[in-house]
Amino acid sequence: MSKYNKLSAISEELIIERLKYENPWWISGKIEDEFDEMKRRLYFSLFFPLVEETEVKRALVLMGPRRVGKTVMMHHAIQGLLEKDVNPQKLCFINIENPIYNNISLSDLFAYARKANNDIEKNGWFVFFDEIQYLKNWEVHLKILVDDFPKSKFIVSGSAAAALKMKSLESGAGRFTDFKLPPLTFNEYIDLKGFNNLITPTEIDWENNKIKFFSTININELNKLFIDYINFGGYPEVIFSEKIKSNPGRYIRSDIVDKVLLRDLPSLYGINDVQELNSLFTTLAYYTGNEVSLDSLNNRLHVEKYLIKKYLDYLEAAFLIRIVKRIDEAGRKFRRDNFFKIFLTNPSLRSALFAPISVTDEMMGNLVETAIYSQWLHRETFTPYYSRWQRGEVDIIGLDEKKLKPVWAVEIKWSNRYYNKPSELKSIIQFCRKNNISSALITSIDKEGKQIVDGITLYFIPAAIYAYVVGNNTLNLNSTSIW
Repeated sequence: MSKYNKLSAISEELIIERLKYENPWWISGKIEDEFDEMKRRLYFSLFFPLVEETEVKRALVLMGPRRVGKTVMMHHAIQGLLEKDVNPQKLCFINIENPIYNNISLSDLFAYARKANNDIEKNGWFVFFDEIQYLKNWEVHLKILVDDFPKSKFIVSGSAAAALKMKSLESGAGRFTDFKLPPLTFNEYIDLKGFNNLITPTEIDWENNKIKFFSTININELNKLFIDYINFGGYPEVIFSEKIKSNPGRYIRSDIVDKVLLRDLPSLYGINDVQELNSLFTTLAYYTGNEVSLDSLNNRLHVEKYLIKKYLDYLEAAFLIRIVKRIDEAGRKFRRDNFFKIFLTNPSLRSALFAPISVTDEMMGNLVETAIYSQWLHRETFTPYYSRWQRGEVDIIGLDEKKLKPVWAVEIKWSNRYYNKPSELKSIIQFCRKNNISSALITSIDKEGKQIVDGITLYFIPAAIYAYVVGNNTLNLNSTSIW
């Protein structure tokens, strides 16, 4: 045997040993304790049925930003399959990021997994490939697996969400199902922290209709949790680690932001000046929720506008920011998006990059607006607008895309002032009257109730409750109503 064949044999042996290490349930019949002890995210209830689905011959692509729990969710899915008595030796987890799997095709890895189990049977497997973006042309490999092994299910995940989405759409038509896992919503944060006892189901009388809603037995305690969510609540590992919470900047900057800005995006798009990209993102993070334009960003950063536009597209595709478009006082879209708002997809990114905020911080209003917008921005099929004109602005507008008319409006405040002085809410009252909207929602710190001004009914809801409700409905309904 030549020395090259010996190297090949050793390589195969190492690969099989690694596979056995990554799949302890092949012997024990259960997942590792570290995953078993972690509470499942609420999004698991949407993800697991797609894992179980074997009648439709499609691979499942789990995508989302770094550190939101994709690997944990895969292991929870394996646990769920074990609980349903799926043969442990038919469940395989492979982390493509490990150098030992470098440049090995997915088909070959699947073959190694079968060999490791002395199983030449190709049917009935559930194979999980983590960090799939580290395999070049992964989408071609995955399509081949779906076609060649129609009676097995393949689930892949990746953090380079921009590339995953693009390649999934280009190559996976009819063969891939995409599932986006966002940062934690506020209601997930409450659930994972074990404070569901603070929340009580109720109803609200909205425009003479009874709407399912939520209230709290202790608004002061819920507000403390809401501020904690704003500062630390986007990522499961952060909320359970006092060590990380004591220095979130180090963890989030190094493990989430820097890896995306310095590694993922430059490698995906051939970005040469990463300092420009980093400077832009830092500026956007600091001023999250503010209106900007390409001109204003160009003047501040001295970066060409065409590059800024590209960078914004990249940051949005990486799930770090979302761009919210503007409409005028009459609810009309602008032909050119000269002005727009940019929100972080989770407010804790800002707190980690700069410093945690307190209730007296001048940026508290922006961070509350970012937190509420982040509940909305997880919806796949709907993104709200904001309205701004010469003498007024409304924070969130729901637009009927078919009729091109505003149908609801929300003003986000971290203040109780307007509950006592509702007539000062001139912009939203003017907007509602102009667009024949009879009711609007105003957030507060802890005031709840309704006031009528100039024929417009203003419903006041604590900001923390509204964030919880929108996050809950995003998870369960994905609707386009004001909730």
